[in-house]
Amino acid sequence: MGEAWSELSAALLPLSAPPTGRGWNHVDMATLLGDKPRRPAAVLVGLREGVQPRLVLTVRTDHLQDHAGQVAFPGGRSDPGDADAIATALRESEEEIGLSRSLVTPLGFLDRFETISGYCITPVVARIEPEARLYPAPAEVAEVFEVPLSFFFEPANLRRYTMEFRGHRRDMVEFIHGGHRIWGATAAMVFNLLQRMGRA
Repeated sequence: MGEAWSELSAALLPLSAPPTGRGWNHVDMATLLGDKPRRPAAVLVGLREGVQPRLVLTVRTDHLQDHAGQVAFPGGRSDPGDADAIATALRESEEEIGLSRSLVTPLGFLDRFETISGYCITPVVARIEPEARLYPAPAEVAEVFEVPLSFFFEPANLRRYTMEFRGHRRDMVEFIHGGHRIWGATAAMVFNLLQRMGRA
């Protein structure tokens, strides 16, 4: 698979041991949301195979109730019929960007992440075959775009800042690529990947 793929795979939580329990940012979220149960969700941190892996991201449509207009990974709330987080991520990716699950190979997991909207997300990292055709579902996704994984490895492309939310100051990270602002939960999950790879 190449050096980048080997480095990536070695950094992930294995498929045989999916993450459970609270998100890695639970202490921060508990300050804002308390300890009430979080709703389970999953996203696909999909990397299209090629000379350099490319991270597949979406821009959410402006009319959605949660995180409208933001850059996001394909994914969403777990349904009762989903066997596990992988099933959720694959189902949502098929619905949102037309990604056939036959062209996806799950590799492992990142640490769980809690969102301000009350979800606990399990990020499923997977390899996407190069021939996969992606079609945004207009009701949910305005655009699909890809960013080389190597872009995130460059320290100059990571911006740290502090924002105030409900009277609390929060340390944040973001990336700007091709006019897209990657921030919030999506940037935090990318940063978790970089940390696990020893790149941050």
